[in-house]
Amino acid sequence: MRHKIACLVAMFVLPASASPDSISDLAWLSGCWAASNQEAGSREQWMPPAGGTMLGVNRTVRDSKTVAFEFMRIIERDDGGLEFIASPSGQGTTSFLMVSVNDREVIFENPDHDFPQRIIYRLLSDEDLLGRIEGTINGKARAVDFPMKRTEC
Repeated sequence: MRHKIACLVAMFVLPASASPDSISDLAWLSGCWAASNQEAGSREQWMPPAGGTMLGVNRTVRDSKTVAFEFMRIIERDDGGLEFIASPSGQGTTSFLMVSVNDREVIFENPDHDFPQRIIYRLLSDEDLLGRIEGTINGKARAVDFPMKRTEC
């Protein structure tokens, strides 16, 4: 009897959104994105979700030279959340935990990181993506936007 009651509670009381977040919730991020306000070759690429991960890479080109790059992973955590792991320009890795996700936006945060403390990806249209980093530097709020256009891989 106790088992039947538990099943009924799960069916009728728990909302559908109670399921853990899945890497497949971020399928909209996959593909190749050219930086809108950067030199040709400045782009970001995300592999489609598979095996509990998405892998990404970013390159910034200025004066025909690579001036920055980043290797990125988004992983499904054992606790059901998502985690963004960044390795910028050969530095060590930093992790940001997902705090919000929907069908057009994901937000990751790490309040203990120097800058940024927040990473946001927002799909503005099927062809337009906005990457944004936010946080504080010396007590002052800062934000940097990275507008991107979908491009061929």
